[in-house]
Amino acid sequence: MTVVAERPGTSQPTTDALHRRLGLTDEELAAIRDRLSGRDPNELELAMFSVMWSEHCSYKSSRPLLRTLPTGTAADGVVAGPGENAGVISIGDGLAVAFKIESHNHPSAVEPTQGAATGVGGILRDIFTMGARPIAVLDALRFGDPADPRTRHLVDGVVKGVGGYGNCVGVPTIGGELVFDPSYGGNPLVNVMAIGLLDERDLTRAAAPGLGNHVVLFGSTTGRDGIGGASVLASATFADADASKRPSVQVGDPFAEKLLIEASLELIRNGLVVGLQDLGAGGITCATSETADRAGTGMRIELAAIPRREPGMEPFEVMISESQERMLAIVEPDRWDAVRAVCERWGLPVALIGRVTADGDLTVVGDDGAELARIPAAALTSDAIVHERVASPPVRRRAAPAPGAPATASDGLPERGMDPGAVLVALLGSANLASRRAVFEQYDSTVQANTVEGPGHGAAVIRIKGTTKGLVAATDANQSVGALDPWLGAVLSVAEATRNVAITGARPLGVTNCLNYGDPTRPEAFWQLAEGVRGVGDACRALGVPVTGGNVSLVSPPRTVRPRSTSSRSAASRRSSARRPAAASSPRPRTSRAVGSPSRSPNAASGPTGPAPPRRAPRVSARWSGCRSRAHRPSTCSVRARRAWSCPRLGATSRRWFCWPASTACRSRSSGRSAGSARASSTRTPMHRRRASSSSCMAPVPPARPRIVAAASPTP
Repeated sequence: MTVVAERPGTSQPTTDALHRRLGLTDEELAAIRDRLSGRDPNELELAMFSVMWSEHCSYKSSRPLLRTLPTGTAADGVVAGPGENAGVISIGDGLAVAFKIESHNHPSAVEPTQGAATGVGGILRDIFTMGARPIAVLDALRFGDPADPRTRHLVDGVVKGVGGYGNCVGVPTIGGELVFDPSYGGNPLVNVMAIGLLDERDLTRAAAPGLGNHVVLFGSTTGRDGIGGASVLASATFADADASKRPSVQVGDPFAEKLLIEASLELIRNGLVVGLQDLGAGGITCATSETADRAGTGMRIELAAIPRREPGMEPFEVMISESQERMLAIVEPDRWDAVRAVCERWGLPVALIGRVTADGDLTVVGDDGAELARIPAAALTSDAIVHERVASPPVRRRAAPAPGAPATASDGLPERGMDPGAVLVALLGSANLASRRAVFEQYDSTVQANTVEGPGHGAAVIRIKGTTKGLVAATDANQSVGALDPWLGAVLSVAEATRNVAITGARPLGVTNCLNYGDPTRPEAFWQLAEGVRGVGDACRALGVPVTGGNVSLVSPPRTVRPRSTSSRSAASRRSSARRPAAASSPRPRTSRAVGSPSRSPNAASGPTGPAPPRRAPRVSARWSGCRSRAHRPSTCSVRARRAWSCPRLGATSRRWFCWPASTACRSRSSGRSAGSARASSTRTPMHRRRASSSSCMAPVPPARPRIVAAASPTP
């Protein structure tokens, strides 16, 4: 049995408090001891297990479900499928297309610009790690109520991050989605898809074969930024009172990424590497353990050889840091000098940090040569714990209707006697039907001069230079249906993505999906995930399209927006112009205040019935013009001691209601839904489960003709 030398402070057995602080459960700690032959892990080993056994890295809840998806075979043109950094499909003439979609939801909620930017950088590295040159990016974005200041902050930051990184690195952003819904008020969804083109002979796997081969780290140096970022942050919930659950977000450098692309592709093209892996979630721990496990080998890593940008870094910080723009290469000893020369020519730091071993263990050696950690590589990856979660459909219960409200909720269709003009105005004013030009014009969609059809359409088309072929790509999701029926929402998402590809004349070749769902430990949330995966699989089997890979983002926290009030529902469904008493229509409190809504006076009574001081009517933002009806006047909401607006035209009283022009429809800034649409807004619980099963579809098509030679679509 190998004796493990421990750093000062790590000689005692790991306590429950430590492993719980790192996000591990008691059951998982017992499983770790079992994989370490019964001994307790030290602090470094526990940190390595915590990132590798996180939901983001291990897929410990979704792995059994993902195995049910149709992954295709070589007969379907699949060259590389799930388990690789990206799916690869052959498009003929020795060419192949690599594509994948991933999420960066939680980091983008903490720091939207860097969160989105590093999401783009990470998915691009997944593409060129396979030996493909990135040729396009698409983004699928979901945000809360656009009237909320925080939502506007997130939108501005995420768009800046996606556009800024892609523009600087020289990869066009050719399409995507932007959807607003109050259910994403607590946490946005930032899913990014990347596409690359490669010669099939250059396909490179993320494996570490060959006893004695060098383990080479090149790219940016290692720092403290991003420690526990994607791996832990993507598996955590946000609690305002617990700042410890907000790990640092990674910081991206698109110019370093550009150098990394060129250096990596040159190394692959010249046959200087036998394996290549990017460093993303989990950092060096993830890259080394995954490549070793895939080849059935081990690794010995020397911490002293790893270039660092900060002094005094602890071993666990070096091993789990998620500093961006780094790559791990497996190099034969006689090619080390050539690899170093290529990296130095591109101005990238490069270091020999270890060697491939035959014992199957990932061994970490300290600066003084002492062995700090020894873990079987498989225990961190393929043999990681898998949970058998309980799935049960939610018990749908409708709260008692408010006084005067109909007992049966509206089905969302215009009711008899409702003004069709009100419905039309409400639809025209919907943020989800507005032009996206203000967003996609910030993206460079024509760099590389291959874009035939860019953003603003159902699918994007790019040409393949030197051929008569092209590629078509689309990202689609149906979160509204998915919130009610996850299986049907997933089926419709796949169907919409493949339709958008097919109407260009392309033949769908493959699908990649990004599954964004709630906490899998909750039976209702896991049921939604299971139904969503089943829907993706059923749709792909029916259409004959393989799923080549993708991503799962779980433990999405519930939204901060409170449930819609009974008064909002009444206003949406009533046709009478009779006013409702203010007390009966008082909305529930919410955590954030919408722009233009009356703010609470510091002198207002704290009690539920305290009087509200006189206050001027708030200004209505330019997005919504003021009501032209003289009868539209402010009133007092007795429950919250705030100002409220009453529109007798629709019989609505709510503290966040504003009228559209000519008072034909009202829109609530609390719920983000228009009253003129007559959609029922019941007092349901916060929609933590209103998540998207986002499917991306891509297909090659000859630009000159409507008929396609090949087609491809992204999957999870």
